Amino acid sequence: MASPAVSPDSSSHEALSSVNSAPACSPTSDSENLSPDELELLAKLEEQNRLLEADSKSMRSMNGSRRNSGSSLVSSSSASSNLSHLEEDTWILWGRIVNEWDEWRKKKEKLLKELIRKGIPHHFRAIVWQLLCSATDMPVKNQYSELLKMSSPCEKLIRRDIARTYPEHEFFKGQDSLGQEVLFNVMKAYSLVDREVGYCQGSAFIVGLLLMQMPEEEAFCVFVRLMQEYRLRELFKPSMAELGLCIYQFEYMLQEQLPELNIHFRSQSFLTSMYASSWFLTLFLTTFPLPVATRVFDIFMYEGLEIVFRVGMALLQFNQAELVQLDMEGMSQYFQKVIPHQFDSCPDKLILRAFQVKYNPKKMKRLEKEYAAIKNKEMEEQIEIKRLRTENRLLKQRIETLEKGNPRFSEEFVTHLETELEQSRLRESETLGALKEMQDKVLDMEKRSSLLPDEDNVVRLQEELQALALREAEAVKSLTELQQQVKDLSDSWQAGRAGGRWKESPRRSNANALQEAVVAARLREAQAQAELRALRQRVLQLETQGQIQRTVLGRAEQTCAGLREQLRLAAAQSKGLQAQLSESHRKHAEAQCKSKEEVMAVRLREADSMAALAEMRQRVAELEIQVGGTGGRGDTVGTPWG
Repeated sequence: MASPAVSPDSSSHEALSSVNSAPACSPTSDSENLSPDELELLAKLEEQNRLLEADSKSMRSMNGSRRNSGSSLVSSSSASSNLSHLEEDTWILWGRIVNEWDEWRKKKEKLLKELIRKGIPHHFRAIVWQLLCSATDMPVKNQYSELLKMSSPCEKLIRRDIARTYPEHEFFKGQDSLGQEVLFNVMKAYSLVDREVGYCQGSAFIVGLLLMQMPEEEAFCVFVRLMQEYRLRELFKPSMAELGLCIYQFEYMLQEQLPELNIHFRSQSFLTSMYASSWFLTLFLTTFPLPVATRVFDIFMYEGLEIVFRVGMALLQFNQAELVQLDMEGMSQYFQKVIPHQFDSCPDKLILRAFQVKYNPKKMKRLEKEYAAIKNKEMEEQIEIKRLRTENRLLKQRIETLEKGNPRFSEEFVTHLETELEQSRLRESETLGALKEMQDKVLDMEKRSSLLPDEDNVVRLQEELQALALREAEAVKSLTELQQQVKDLSDSWQAGRAGGRWKESPRRSNANALQEAVVAARLREAQAQAELRALRQRVLQLETQGQIQRTVLGRAEQTCAGLREQLRLAAAQSKGLQAQLSESHRKHAEAQCKSKEEVMAVRLREADSMAALAEMRQRVAELEIQVGGTGGRGDTVGTPWG
């Protein structure tokens, strides 16, 4: 068997330097680039991984032993003597991968991905993780020793949480253990490099896993790269916006692929964040035992957060039948006690199930845009709510100030305003009622005036009255003439009788003639008088009708004049009301403008206050750093790796 390209005793620095000097290869495909020995090794890889994970001595070597040569925390001197034949074959394969890293990364990417999914041997994890995240030559590594000499505002928080990180692991047991000290150094150094993030508790588990594989300087560089390139920085920001996005995307996958389980979770008020938050924040390092969690972390280093979605959905699919039978408390216990140990003996089964989960990157991008839109809307609503609360608080303060200054005056003033408001409302209602009444009267008068005789009828009646008066005058004249004739005849007859000039017979005949003439005249007189009475009665009737018409017409004209006056007054009142309404609108607009100006002034004062508060907090933090630095700087330890 050929000797491995990287021996167990060689340092990671030597392996890194060999990458640049490795011979170049030009394969055309993954299968054509492998030699028969490599193909045989690949076929044995799955069996070898199972044996490695089951090897308790090998795991104790990974968790407990440390190197002092400055390249790896895992000592391989004792393990090399116990390597099996399969382990030696794996060493040969991964040694070639490390030596020919650029070639494998560019031209054998699919094969490299499959090998990483099957598990990176723990002896090679330090160097392979650094190569995967391109952390082998970072400028920040040269700043690490200087950062340790500085003070961080997060030191107290880091010290408090150190004991909670892998409390059962030998490397981190004890308050003054080497593991806790180097973990503190790395976390403090990063809090100084990225002051916006500072320190977040979940990140300590990731750093702790890195420290199990490599020295603190290299672990620091890898952690910086993970925060910058693997979305971890957004996860650990104070707002944790990326965690909300991951939960939103995971809920969509759950609803789409496991609708029955999703309905059960909702019915039990079992929120996704209650069980999945730690998955994303610690990458399953607080969920699974280290052998299983490290396998997931291997894939994360190559494929990113996608593996967290896949493993999470695989766990839910595998346990759906049991979870739908439990209530909220039972599901919480199930997630804490049962799920973490289901794949202790067969991590490959978990990985296989994870890559059977449907994962659509395009849908994830679309969900990311939807979530951003939702958060923007929520932010706008929160700003508006905050503004309204601020205005409400200011108004309450003004009211309290008025009440404290002069309670009686404020009560009287409020009562006066309420009375004026009621009176103005009453006046407005009365005016509107009067206006409507006037409009109804105008309509009624217009209807009544349409029933009155028009001017043509009045003229015709006047002409008829004049004609009757003429006929009456002619009748009176003829009657006068007849009366004169009768009088003349009577005088003649009397004179004849007195003179005795007529004889008996002629007299008698003349008398008869005269008598007949008188009778006839009297008849005509009676007829004329009857006609005169009729004409007078007709004239009286016409005069009565004319008087009535003139009276009605005068009344109609007076009514129309009154209606016109009322209409003019109603129009004037309407104009006045419109002017009042316009004035009210103007005052309302001025009040709104004034209110907006006051709101803007309040916002400006609030912004100034927040800026002053932030400045004071910064000053307090600097003072705390200065005070803490004078007492605790001498206790700071350097790198344990020399």
